[in-house]
Amino acid sequence: MDGNLRAVVHVDRMIHEPSRLVIVAMLYSVESADFLYLLRETQMTKGNLSSHLAKLQESGYIEIEKTYRGKVPQTICRLTKSGRAAFRRYRTSLKLAVDGMPE
Repeated sequence: MDGNLRAVVHVDRMIHEPSRLVIVAMLYSVESADFLYLLRETQMTKGNLSSHLAKLQESGYIEIEKTYRGKVPQTICRLTKSGRAAFRRYRTSLKLAVDGMPE
């Protein structure tokens, strides 16, 4: 196995799960996003999205802020510095692995 192809073994499993990858990729491109936006854009159920957000929060990759917009509860999600760094490493590892695959 090519050395670059072995990089796929080292990708971050927390991010590599498809639903979490979508969440992290979305949050990477913005400062923050609210729960309803993520719910709409990911097309996950509330429970599924909540579960993935909790796992990402436990890993230290995102922070969740519960607040109010007027009288309406609002949940704001954002990547932490370590979450942004982890996503950059993930992209690099995946790119190395894909670039190392035979044609």
